[in-house]
Amino acid sequence: MPQLSPLTLDAPVTGHVAAPQGAGERGRAVHPLALEDGDYVEGTLESGSEAAELRLIDRQGRSLRLLLDGTTGRATFRFVAGPDSAALLVMLRSGGNYGLALTRRVASADQAAAPRDHLSPTIAALTERLARGGGTDEFWRMVAERGSPLVEPLGTDKPMISRPMTGRSVLTFLARGARRNVRLLGGPSSSHEQLERLANSDVWFKSFVVPNSTRLSYQIAPDVPDFPGTCRECREAILAQLQADPLNRRPWPADAPDPYNQLSLVELPDAPTQPGIDETAVPAGRLIADRFVSRILGNVRDVTIYLPPKVDPRDAGTHLLLLFDGPDYLGRRAPVPAMLDRLTGDGRLPPIMTVFIANPSAEARARELPANPAFAAMLAEELLPWLVANTGIRPQPDRTVLAGSSYGGLAAVTAALARPERFGNALSLSGSFWWHLDDAPPDRPEYVAGLVGSIARQPVRIFLGAGLFEGTVDGEIGILESTRHLRDVLEAKGYTVSHREYAAGHDYFAWRGALGDGLLALFGTARASPRS
Repeated sequence: MPQLSPLTLDAPVTGHVAAPQGAGERGRAVHPLALEDGDYVEGTLESGSEAAELRLIDRQGRSLRLLLDGTTGRATFRFVAGPDSAALLVMLRSGGNYGLALTRRVASADQAAAPRDHLSPTIAALTERLARGGGTDEFWRMVAERGSPLVEPLGTDKPMISRPMTGRSVLTFLARGARRNVRLLGGPSSSHEQLERLANSDVWFKSFVVPNSTRLSYQIAPDVPDFPGTCRECREAILAQLQADPLNRRPWPADAPDPYNQLSLVELPDAPTQPGIDETAVPAGRLIADRFVSRILGNVRDVTIYLPPKVDPRDAGTHLLLLFDGPDYLGRRAPVPAMLDRLTGDGRLPPIMTVFIANPSAEARARELPANPAFAAMLAEELLPWLVANTGIRPQPDRTVLAGSSYGGLAAVTAALARPERFGNALSLSGSFWWHLDDAPPDRPEYVAGLVGSIARQPVRIFLGAGLFEGTVDGEIGILESTRHLRDVLEAKGYTVSHREYAAGHDYFAWRGALGDGLLALFGTARASPRS
């Protein structure tokens, strides 16, 4: 077996292996290596049409590693050299010519990761300071003055989060002093994001490129328990630690009983006006609480009716809004009654009677809201007659709107399509249009888009709102994409559709404004006030 000169990065070789003498043998050639322990090596072997085998061997000719096995033509190999890595053994089944080259060698001392190109200039500067032996005290003093998250201009060479958009910033979420991990819920993505620890410091961070129109609420979870369990169980463990960001200056609501029941707010300079929203306003109209019994669904739920000042349900021009997940739109997260006071008082909306519809339970919500014909029948055949009897309202389909968020948005559209003779308008906020029946074919996972495509156009006008941060996760279609698809299908069928996208996530902080946008798109009058 020929012994050849050492193979180096600058000296590729071509050689010839004689045909083997006996049956089952292979022609062989050995190329010594001049490597150090820990060197990373890449190379190529060219053997034409001959099947080749390449092994890394030690000084005694013993095989350390099979690198290529029966390859023909040009093949690539790579390995990390150990203390016994002495040579490469080339074997050709029938003998013949070959070419062998080392294309890359990285010494162990040169294998340290290159410095990261941080999106945040502040984090980049802190990285350099830590590398010089500095500390983080000055950084945390700056954060205490400015608050979290950090908002910094975006350099022109930075990547975008999704599609081209002007007016973008770097948004960096921070946490201090966690021991094991930090998770972020409600940030500019659909995932439970993990913050990264900066070197061995007390700084945890995660940066995003976002539009300057971003509006969101979020929580952080430091030191989430990590234990054996299902994916769902591990995700649920995050809930045990979710809390407001102590570095953020806008806790929401401010009077929450503790940080675990509180969120933190972000509103960038170009966040759109939320029509009618006034944090300090108190509803001036009448709230009427009642209980509603459904024979169709076999349950009882809370129903609250709101009448803004001077709105009489018996007037022919009074419109009707049925809003799902009602209690969530009555509280501090989404002060809808005060918003309606302002928009109807300004003349931007016609008189509207709103019915806030609660769920009997979380289990009932998951069963009733996703495209349930029985739920649509309850609304049309039981709730509407009950409202007529109790308030005197005379609902007309063109003046009646079903509205909701998430599953509620899905319910609004599907119930209106099922009973258009009662509900002529649907308003969806981040509707769960990814939803499908359990037996849906894999190539048709979006139930509502398929439904719209398969039935005749119904006399229903539709408003669709979705967040730019509600996109696809782990290959599963998200709310953003499924809403866009539904919009396209509706428009192709001739429906009147209004569609808005917000730099936001799955978030009441965004939905409260989007609800006003949707009502104005469906029912807005020409007497618009210059006020928000």
